[in-house]
Amino acid sequence: MPRDPQVLVYVGIKASVIALDQRNGMEVWRAKLKGSDFVTVLWDGEALLAANAGEVFRLDPQSGALMWRNELKGLGRGIVSLASSRAAEAASVTSMAQAKKKREQEQAAAAAAG
Repeated sequence: MPRDPQVLVYVGIKASVIALDQRNGMEVWRAKLKGSDFVTVLWDGEALLAANAGEVFRLDPQSGALMWRNELKGLGRGIVSLASSRAAEAASVTSMAQAKKKREQEQAAAAAAG
């Protein structure tokens, strides 16, 4: 019997990002970021981004390894908010697929009734 894929929950806290196993809450990995303040985390379905102390980091979602870092030079060390166009694209694709499926179901029901 195939094993269920591990689903992770990403938590930003005290200059760290921590991945927890969604099934049991156990810590899978921990990545320490530069700074010691609030951590913003964004998972957009492909990229795991984190920000704190005025910097943005991309982490590997399975291991927590640093992929890249942007210091956002000249912008200070304030709280950073994150967004991704990928999340909007995924939602749009899902909506289109759901609409297509509904049309197909309606057409099949009409054909069966008629």
